[in-house]
Amino acid sequence: MMVLESNDNELRKLIFERDKVIVKFTDEACPICKVMQPKYKRISEEPMYQEIAFLRMNAKENPVSSREVKLKGTPFFATYNKGTLADCGIAATEEELREMLRMLLQLH
Repeated sequence: MMVLESNDNELRKLIFERDKVIVKFTDEACPICKVMQPKYKRISEEPMYQEIAFLRMNAKENPVSSREVKLKGTPFFATYNKGTLADCGIAATEEELREMLRMLLQLH
C-alpha cells in the first residue's frame, strides 16, 4: 500500500475505517524524518504489511499532532488498532519502526 498524505480530520475518519493504521508525523526541519521517509514508503509496500494503512502527516499543519510532537519530537509515529491508539513514540531507525509494526500486527 502506498503512504497516504493525511490531516487530523482524515486521520479520525481512517482509524475507524481501517482496523490497523500507522501515522508518521513529520517536520520539514527534521533530518531524521527525511532519512526515514524512503524507508517508511518501502516498508508500506511490503506484502506482510498490506492490512495496515500507512499515513503521513505534517506535524506543524495539524494542531492535534503538533502538541504531541512538541512534547516528544520527531519522527513521531502512532499506531491505531480498531479506532484506538495502540502505541506512539519516536522511531528513528528502521528496526524501531518494524518493531512498532510487529506489535500492531499482533493485536486482534
